[in-house]
Amino acid sequence: MSNLILFDSDVRDHLLPLTYSRPVGDLRVGILTIREKWERHLRLPGSFLANDSLRGLFPVEYGAVNLLVDGSVLPTAQLCEKVLGLTPGQAYRKDGQLIAACLDSPSFEQLLHHDAFPGVETLELTDLEPVSIRRPADIFMRNADELRADFELLTQGRTSCTPSATNTIIGPPENLFVAEGVQMEACVISVVDGPVYIGANAILLEGSLLRSPLGVGAGALVKMGAKIYGGTTVGPHCKVGGEIKNVVLHSNSNKGHEGYLGDAVIGSWCNIGADTNASNLKNDYGEVRVWDYVSERFEPSGLQFHGLVMGDHSKIGINTMLNTGTVIGFSTNLYGEGFPRAFIPSFSWGGPGGYQTYRLDKALATARRVASRRHHEIGEAEEKLFEHIFNVSQSYRPK
Repeated sequence: MSNLILFDSDVRDHLLPLTYSRPVGDLRVGILTIREKWERHLRLPGSFLANDSLRGLFPVEYGAVNLLVDGSVLPTAQLCEKVLGLTPGQAYRKDGQLIAACLDSPSFEQLLHHDAFPGVETLELTDLEPVSIRRPADIFMRNADELRADFELLTQGRTSCTPSATNTIIGPPENLFVAEGVQMEACVISVVDGPVYIGANAILLEGSLLRSPLGVGAGALVKMGAKIYGGTTVGPHCKVGGEIKNVVLHSNSNKGHEGYLGDAVIGSWCNIGADTNASNLKNDYGEVRVWDYVSERFEPSGLQFHGLVMGDHSKIGINTMLNTGTVIGFSTNLYGEGFPRAFIPSFSWGGPGGYQTYRLDKALATARRVASRRHHEIGEAEEKLFEHIFNVSQSYRPK
């Protein structure tokens, strides 16, 4: 059997701060992560050829035959057929971008240990236009389409549980899938515009209002009176409330109270305090400029709607106001009156009144407390990753 390996291309740096703590292929777009999509399409287990700082948490697994795929590329049935047809020593490119390659064990070891890509027969993808995630905005822009595609992947050959009569379902009943263990009473769910997937053991409290397309991950909690609009993914074990539109929450993050969040991407282990509002539209309705880690400046996004991008383990205090297109780094603690700058570096502590460095030992202590609430232990590999991110992000923090 072949091994599936998702590799990080140069696009990784454009996807910071989300990719400080995960390979590109571990990003969630739709219901599933990119790796999970490829695994289901190819019916192969997957691992990552990631940045050196991530290999302790995301080890690569390889064997006699290895299918390497760019982790930023979203799979389709047609593309997967092409990839499965590769034999050792062959690769596909599209407009100069390496999409996929097939390597035997010696060739892969050469790549792994010497960072030298072996000579391969390069084939051009002439009849396909692969879709890639190349910046954080692509995640929420592609999310509605990927929710629909993932719904088909996840529900094929399965039977939905039947929601109780206390719930109101608007639209074709086949557009709703309720997994085992879901608790859901007195909710209103519109499936007119596409599917709604509710994962195992999720809880939807009374009065929740949901519109398709939508994915609620396993073990997630939707709080009473929440208003969740289409294009939204509530990742596994997340808690959500208030008003949310076209947002991807990765996993184990909380936006549990009133306040607005739209056209946004939230990492894992984040918390957004009560009555926090994040703008996704400028007052003059103009194009949103967003921080780019490669150019190290604010770049035009080409978008009128662009909300918050928030790295893993970051926290926002109550009643915080965020400018359109704000980017918050990894393990940042933001609070205070007024609008902060639209780029807050990793390991920052403070707000509009000023910032200090969030000490590494303090940040780790908080992460351990947060993780323990979800029965997760921060191990040595994660501690080393925290230290690495603290060091590589130092130049962005005030001296």
